[in-house]
Amino acid sequence: MSNPSLISTSQLTKQYPGVRALDGVDFELSAGEVHVLFGENGAGKSTLISMLAGANTPSSGKIVLNGEVASFESVADAQGQGIYTVFQEFSLIPTLTVAQNIFLGWEPRFGPFLDHRTMRSRSREMLSELGFDIDPGQLVAQLSRAQQQMVEITKAFHGNLKALILDEPTASLSDREVDHLFDFIKRLKSEGVGIIYISHRIQEFARIADRVTVLRDGAKVGTVAMEDTDDNRLVEMMTGRAIDEIYPQIAHNPAETLLEVDQLVGIGVKGASFSVKAGEVLGVAGLVGSGKSRLFRTVMGLGSKQSGRVTYCGRDISNLSTREIIQAGIYYLSPDRKAEGLDLAKTSRDNLAVNLVMGREVASGERLVQWKRVDRGVSTISDTVELHQTYRRKPVAQLSGGNQQKVLFGKCFGQEADLIIFDEPTVGVDMGTRSALYRLIRDLAEAGKAIVIISSDLPEVLNLAHRMIVLAHGHISGELSGDDMTEDQILKLFFDESGVET
Repeated sequence: MSNPSLISTSQLTKQYPGVRALDGVDFELSAGEVHVLFGENGAGKSTLISMLAGANTPSSGKIVLNGEVASFESVADAQGQGIYTVFQEFSLIPTLTVAQNIFLGWEPRFGPFLDHRTMRSRSREMLSELGFDIDPGQLVAQLSRAQQQMVEITKAFHGNLKALILDEPTASLSDREVDHLFDFIKRLKSEGVGIIYISHRIQEFARIADRVTVLRDGAKVGTVAMEDTDDNRLVEMMTGRAIDEIYPQIAHNPAETLLEVDQLVGIGVKGASFSVKAGEVLGVAGLVGSGKSRLFRTVMGLGSKQSGRVTYCGRDISNLSTREIIQAGIYYLSPDRKAEGLDLAKTSRDNLAVNLVMGREVASGERLVQWKRVDRGVSTISDTVELHQTYRRKPVAQLSGGNQQKVLFGKCFGQEADLIIFDEPTVGVDMGTRSALYRLIRDLAEAGKAIVIISSDLPEVLNLAHRMIVLAHGHISGELSGDDMTEDQILKLFFDESGVET
């Protein structure tokens, strides 16, 4: 890079009892560049940024800031030296307003009193500048997760910002909101701010990255200029495997039709008709807000049905409750594992046991749970989803995103389901864990299960699905199979306007 070095590390190491989380990593961030940190869960990315952010201290090695050796006693100390971090886990206070959160620790005063009017006014300007449409007077507890993400990002733009660290910043943002964020990142670059960017969304890198550093097992694999590399090379550096080894070949043996949806209408769903067969993978694609999730939540009874018919194995399930639909043999994995999919305070074992108890482990008429059978079932499922023994007795909240997703996947094995709907199955999950989850999907499909994959990740759908439906504006804009399943065809259907009311 031609720009001067802003932050660098030399042989940075973090040792915990029995574990070397970071092993002698050399890293450099130049002024006015976006430097991506890329790696699987557990690769050392979070450990590295925690030390740069002042949340952790190195066991050995050094950090250099503007040419001088630096040490940070706290996150506030790092912020005082111009380094601000937006972590995955938000630091917002739900009972305060947006403006109060943005100015927490930076409160303007009017004499001895806090100047709330100035806080609201400046917050409105900052949010508007980022392109975030949020009322600064609203309580954070009333915001969606995407809006909370926007507030967390906005908090970074105080003081003399030299370096900004963004940890999975787009995980909860719509495409339009991502565009606004990227525009602002580019403006920061032009002003000489260095940005460290962590994301599993490899498709974002070409838009904003100057360099990419890949970590694996706590060590640095290498640093490459984005203009000199591509997705395939980055995945191979990260996992040690070529990208075509990530997606398994899934045998296509379609059998009887299990699910038939006829002219289904609901909130955000307009006259949808489609079917799903045993032994096939149906991909579902669409832009944010297209209705792709709403459609299947309506099928599952999680959204209000206004008209239309849903048939499963020849039985009309249109008016059944969600619980009854699950008992009929359909299982739905939510895209929000923390809010809907998992009980974070309970262990992995307890999360898996719940579905076993609700499913086959308690036969009709039995009064007592057969806990030995449940334990055997939990062990079998944990082995199936490759959940390490170490994590099985830990609260789910203490697990990485990838291991949480494995537990979520495991829950579907506790039910006697023949149709499994995966809604954004690999959100926030690294390529190595994705590969393991994709193999599970393959095994389920080849065992005769009907699989639905709803995903915003086009390569995921294209590489796994036998057939696809695409949604736009709440209606199914097209169905694709075989050679017609191309990115160009899908993009055309994304912007189909035939379902828009005039």
